[in-house]
Amino acid sequence: MSETELRTAERAAEDDRQLDADDRLKPDYVDAVLDAVERGDPEAAQRLVEPLHPADIADLFELTPEDRRAALAAAVADLLDGDVFAEMNDHVREQLIDALDARQVADIASELDTDDAVAIIEDLDADDQREVLRAMEPDDRAAIEEALSYPEESAGRLMQRELIAVPEHWTVGDTLDFLRGDEELTTDFWEIFVVDPQHKPVGTCALSWILRTPRAIAISDVMAREQTLIPVDMDQEEVALRFQKYALISAAVVDGSGRLVGMITVDDIVHIIQEEAGEDALLLSGAGEGDINEPVFDSYKARVRWLIANLFTALLASFIISRFEGTIERMVALATLMPIVAGVGGNAGTQTLAVTVRAMAMNQLTQSNTSRAIGREIRVALLNGATIALVIGTGVALIFANPLLGGVIAAAMMTNILVAGLAGVLVPVVLERLRADPAVASSVFVTMTTDSIGFLAFLGLASASGLVG
Repeated sequence: MSETELRTAERAAEDDRQLDADDRLKPDYVDAVLDAVERGDPEAAQRLVEPLHPADIADLFELTPEDRRAALAAAVADLLDGDVFAEMNDHVREQLIDALDARQVADIASELDTDDAVAIIEDLDADDQREVLRAMEPDDRAAIEEALSYPEESAGRLMQRELIAVPEHWTVGDTLDFLRGDEELTTDFWEIFVVDPQHKPVGTCALSWILRTPRAIAISDVMAREQTLIPVDMDQEEVALRFQKYALISAAVVDGSGRLVGMITVDDIVHIIQEEAGEDALLLSGAGEGDINEPVFDSYKARVRWLIANLFTALLASFIISRFEGTIERMVALATLMPIVAGVGGNAGTQTLAVTVRAMAMNQLTQSNTSRAIGREIRVALLNGATIALVIGTGVALIFANPLLGGVIAAAMMTNILVAGLAGVLVPVVLERLRADPAVASSVFVTMTTDSIGFLAFLGLASASGLVG
């Protein structure tokens, strides 16, 4: 890039034109930054990057080729604070963290809330974790070690320890004086937790209520006693469902004895909802994490095992076809139409499977309504099957001038779509009853079922009906 082009890119950055209409970094802006780094001009690179929000700086690193990230990090090192690392893709962050020493990682983690610091440290190797923790201040180290003691993807890992809690005997005036007089308090909060002498939460009080209430009023008279408490070992997906169900902004996290140990805020839940939704969709396809920044070999390992599993299930469909070789030889049209029966049945099964897995993830499908959900999907499958059977049966009868062939493919299509609807519900339900993730392997079994039943129904009916003489 020429000096003129670089100055143009710098002016665009200063004028806040780095982003396009969809709030994505513009390609020419990214090229300008990387060219400045490559030319050995860190001052120019810093001038370009400095106006960016931490989330956009994180995006810049994700858009940078892997072999150029270290150079970019060295050029804009002064801008790489904890907020940037907190917004960064896990794989990109891990790569950059590996290039830092323990003291630098400890300094970055110390700038963050506990939940964000844990997200950085939990991905380190055990030896690196210990080294980083030793480099941290005792209070920060204790909070991180406590968080790491909880299961992964639990409320204990997700929560932050920085919160405001006041005793129930205080007045509004006492609370205001406390908030204004203690400089060590966290600055990001929306509500205050009220606790009893055993530090158990007894209510919450929104900041707006405190600001609009006379100082002499007791905080216990202002607070809301009904609150949603999150057990420290609750899975993060269940936490997200509670936030969604009760429209929470924040919620108290309690330990086994009911003592207040942290809080979870809605900004953390937004990330969890996004992660869980994407995770289920990717698991259904067997694509692993599905992250474009994931190392190639990791993606290979995640995907190939399901492709191999799919290969073996496909052999069952091939075996069924082989049993009807003579039938197919006598009527070539059957070979032409077989993929239609299997393909439409597979799509019908995938539709039902997606609806079922989502319902499970949202706690809409439980043991109490499973039979009703199965009945619903049977009715949907019957309607879909009748419609598709009528269309394909009529079309085949006219195209091949063979009404019997049209009737056979219509019956096979009806059968396969009905089986697909049942499989789409029953496979994930059975996997869940077996305590397996219904999103992980359901698609393989559903595809196997629809392919096998589709070929068996079509070729079997063709043989039994006397269609092939």
